[in-house]
Amino acid sequence: MPTAQGSPPILYFGNDWSADNRTSSHHIATQLASRCRLVYVECPGLRAPGGSKRDAGKLVRKLGACFRGARDSGAGFPVVTLFQLPFHRYRSVRALNQFLAQRAVRALVQRYGFRKPVIHMAVPHLSHLIGRVGEQMAVYYCVDDYSAIPGVNVDAVRAMDEEATRKSDLVFVVSETLLQAKQAANPNTQLSPHGVDVTHFAAARKPGPVPADIASLNGPVIGYFGLVEQWMDWEMVGWLAVQRPQWQFVMLGRVGVPQDRLPVRPNLHFLGKKPYAELPAYGRRFSAAIIPSRLDHRFAQHASPLKMREYLAMGVPVVAMATPENCKFADIAALAKTREQFLASLDRAVERSITPDEAERRMARVADQTWESRANAVLTAVRDVYSAKELARKHQCHPSFT
Repeated sequence: MPTAQGSPPILYFGNDWSADNRTSSHHIATQLASRCRLVYVECPGLRAPGGSKRDAGKLVRKLGACFRGARDSGAGFPVVTLFQLPFHRYRSVRALNQFLAQRAVRALVQRYGFRKPVIHMAVPHLSHLIGRVGEQMAVYYCVDDYSAIPGVNVDAVRAMDEEATRKSDLVFVVSETLLQAKQAANPNTQLSPHGVDVTHFAAARKPGPVPADIASLNGPVIGYFGLVEQWMDWEMVGWLAVQRPQWQFVMLGRVGVPQDRLPVRPNLHFLGKKPYAELPAYGRRFSAAIIPSRLDHRFAQHASPLKMREYLAMGVPVVAMATPENCKFADIAALAKTREQFLASLDRAVERSITPDEAERRMARVADQTWESRANAVLTAVRDVYSAKELARKHQCHPSFT
């Protein structure tokens, strides 16, 4: 693994490494690993598994990964799956998870020879590790209002999040609304917005094939990619499809909403999750891209959508609901507060073809917001705190006497 001089080793706790939905957890970890030694530790989700076949399969895969040990990430660092029981609502389970996690992480520190590492948590439910695994410092990278995720135990997750915030040496948040709350609990909180893989998504503007499942669609294509979850307004999307039957609405991403709660229209296509590598190819066919956030949902109000930057990096027009973070792009994206405004903005976007100049203007808006630049800022802040703590530790070990 490459090591940058002066960069501490990192134990990075994130979500599933192999997930099709590539999040900031994956991007930041990859960038940090090019600058320092890093081990990626997969953690269980915050939501307790239900009785669905998908949840059962995921649980079986997780258990298998736990017992197989470390595997290659394909990006130059190992991935280890942490064994945890995903039933956070029970105090006895939380106590058992803490015991198991602390033993496992201490073993990892010893196995990889990580002396005084950084524990970097992109999940809130490992705050109990802080101060107990021989780390030099703890970083909490908070990308969402986790207690607002549908299906989680709100009180348990909120308590974990508050503890992680309070006990960490450094906290990063991705949105201004999260920043205000976190700084009140921990003054060492910094804003670290999402980035974007500019080169990857710019491929949407280059000639190439269009995926077979949308190649035969006629008319303008209104595109979306991301999780199909409750914090998006699918009722509005169904209404849009009724209002513009000559358009095709293509929704890409894992469906987390019960099928009977999704609208059914002949021109509305929920195509499921797609590999990250294929998203620009789908973007070639988009006449416009949408972020139909629900303004009444707490999760959406605190979210900083990666897809805003990814859409712009593809050069396509963007229409989004006016959440606080989306409003930061009011100079380049069309924002709406009602379904009628949303439709009017889509009409204007579809009427105008995507010219090279307009595409370039959108792409230029996010050209400097790369994951590399985000990781550089994160690592600079981590090094500063790490060095200060090391200096303080040495001073305590070797006091001067006068």
